Amino acid sequence: MASVIEAIEVKRKMYFEMENTPFYCMDVEVSTPTARGGQTLVRLKMRNLLTRAVFDKTFKAGEKFTEPDLETVEASYLYSDSEGSYFLDQESFDTHRLTPQMMGEGLEFLVEGVIIQLHKYNGNPIGLDLPEKVELTVTYTEPGARGNTSGNVTKLARLETGLEIQAPLYIQEGERVKVYTETREFAGRA
Repeated sequence: MASVIEAIEVKRKMYFEMENTPFYCMDVEVSTPTARGGQTLVRLKMRNLLTRAVFDKTFKAGEKFTEPDLETVEASYLYSDSEGSYFLDQESFDTHRLTPQMMGEGLEFLVEGVIIQLHKYNGNPIGLDLPEKVELTVTYTEPGARGNTSGNVTKLARLETGLEIQAPLYIQEGERVKVYTETREFAGRA
């Protein structure tokens, strides 16, 4: 039997199940009442792990959720086609397919052979957890113009996955750079 979690116990980056659907808590805000007899309310910003939809919902502190049958396994990215993206489970060596809807914008950060965390719900793959930063190679960038050095000047850089970011002027084609997966911002040279 899955353990029960009260709404007041839900913390940031925690997983819980509501109405037979797994959710990821992105943010929590607790409002305590000022009047006697008022109820403590918990506002959760959460992501539905099946549809990838993000929304806010307010619960009473005593409302209960169950712990989802969620498993995270290491998998390496193999390839993508019109059916979806394929990953090799590093423990069981099973191949798992994620549909384009399950991938979201994750393909922009994946190169062949990279190891990621794959989420399974009730034994079936439902999505992936990207690392905070990824290393990618710059395939195209315009040369920096001389004299353009005052302030924080950037230029467009296209990476091997097709992702385009703003990078400092000193970055050249062929260099490996680190990119934050959440914000799509330049994080430094690799």
